[in-house]
Amino acid sequence: MLSHARRLQPALRRLLRAGAAPSLPHLASTPHSLTPQIPKPFPLLRRHLSSSPPPPPTASPPPAVVSPTLPAVTANANCPGCGIAMQSADPALPGFFNLPSPKSPDYRARLAPVTDDDTGISASLKTGHLREGPDTSPEVHAAALTAAGTEPEKKSKALVCARCHSLRHYGHVKRPDAEALLPDFDFVAAVGPRLASPSGARSLVLLLADASDFDGSFPRAVARLVAVAGEAHHADWRRGAPSNLPRAVLVVTKLDLLPTPALSPDDVHAWAQSRARAGAGADLQLAGVHLVSAARGWGVRDLLQHVRELAGARGKVWAVGARNVGKSTLLNAIARCSGAEGGQQGTLTEAPVPGTTLGVIRVNGVLGAQAKLFDTPGLLHGHQLTSRLTLEEQKLVQVRKEMRPRTYRLKAGQSIHMGGLARLDIEDLTVGSIYVTVWASPLLPLHMGKTENAASMMKDHFGLQLQPPIGEKRVSELGKWVRKLFKVSGDNWDKNTMDIAISGLGWYGISLKGEAVLGLWTYDGVDVVPRSSLVHERASIFEEAGFSVSKIVSQADSMTNKLKGNKKTNKKKDSKASSSPSAAPEPSEPAAVIDA
Repeated sequence: MLSHARRLQPALRRLLRAGAAPSLPHLASTPHSLTPQIPKPFPLLRRHLSSSPPPPPTASPPPAVVSPTLPAVTANANCPGCGIAMQSADPALPGFFNLPSPKSPDYRARLAPVTDDDTGISASLKTGHLREGPDTSPEVHAAALTAAGTEPEKKSKALVCARCHSLRHYGHVKRPDAEALLPDFDFVAAVGPRLASPSGARSLVLLLADASDFDGSFPRAVARLVAVAGEAHHADWRRGAPSNLPRAVLVVTKLDLLPTPALSPDDVHAWAQSRARAGAGADLQLAGVHLVSAARGWGVRDLLQHVRELAGARGKVWAVGARNVGKSTLLNAIARCSGAEGGQQGTLTEAPVPGTTLGVIRVNGVLGAQAKLFDTPGLLHGHQLTSRLTLEEQKLVQVRKEMRPRTYRLKAGQSIHMGGLARLDIEDLTVGSIYVTVWASPLLPLHMGKTENAASMMKDHFGLQLQPPIGEKRVSELGKWVRKLFKVSGDNWDKNTMDIAISGLGWYGISLKGEAVLGLWTYDGVDVVPRSSLVHERASIFEEAGFSVSKIVSQADSMTNKLKGNKKTNKKKDSKASSSPSAAPEPSEPAAVIDA
């Protein structure tokens, strides 16, 4: 054992001397100091093998300094996400915001000190999880830049109101009660005088319309205003006098919701232009028509180039459309395409909630030079059915995926319900049958049955199996149920020849070879528009009579069956209680007499 210890002594001595060399300068004159120093793969191992005393405790770090670079918000500032005036006084009012909590610049770099009795170090060393090398963490990189005298680049974050924060991160409004306090935006009153004025910068209006609800979302009043202003200033413009000749560009958004393989871009282009003139008048002169999809980036770059050409160096561009038409989403896509996204201003708030934008917002750095691009709040269209629905009911009506056809073959005396919002009756036919294709949200339940049972369907199933409306009480709140008659004709069985569109809901595609009289029932005040067919395609497999397969229908059926089961159980209990002997007063009195 002694000889074995003597053989290990030189190696152990070199190891101890190598670990203690920095702290023991008197060992540098020994012969072993001439041995080349071997790099230490594990510097923390020296603490366990060295016999030198532990270093004195270091002084505590100085207190953290609060970073003064917090976004300052003045009393007149507007939210960059929705455009509303911001305030910090009342959380129940619109525009409320909270300043972010102050943080130290090195709050992420604080690490817990490693103690000598830490048992995890040896295990980590053995498994090789701890390695020696440069630390490439962001905190160390920022500290290195600070030591070198250069400040790291800080990406500024825009401060938004609490409503925009809730919409961006949670997809819903935190305080729904405050939505009733939001002001309505009237583009004709706010921007109309600028368009009608003969002086001023060049004006360009982007008329946005939803591809899945074109007639309901098209801004008719704004289009008529542009047409009237153009006619009034056209004579001055032809004489060479200075005049503000407003121009309009039609932008059809959400093109990805249509069944694009079955559509031709040229046909949709011509169809959209004809529908715009039908809504605003034949005197509407369009400077262009663009079919875009902000979600997939279709047509955004071409639209940006065309807008830059029309706006010029000092023009003003206004994006106008109905609520939830996709204005903010489109402008964010344009900003990404131009490379001007983010920055101090931030991006516009995008949410499926109608009325996300509350004020006019200027989008900087998109058009270049001195041209200005403005995002405007969504216009409230009272003729749209969605304007009467709650947020939960709107989720069932809004189209968020590519639309799929649902085709029925009907005869005279049959009807199709679209939820509890619309019904199409086949009142008269010159042929044996007619094909009806429903284009609407896939979440919307449908029902096909006899027209003579329509009254019982409305009484027993509206608000339950046929939603929206959600709940039987909501049926009376939506308004009066009215009927409109249409006489249609067609010459082809294989494709849709005309549509009957319900604003804010969808449309019925009609295909027949003959003539028919159709009655459409919906709530009073909702626009119902007959038009040429947008999508000629129909489903290859027809739907069956009765309710369509839907989660809403199955849940309503299970709830109805439970109620019926409870009623039957209560009836059985009542019948058993009436037939079985009970502790009635008649038998109790004789028993009491006998006991006496």
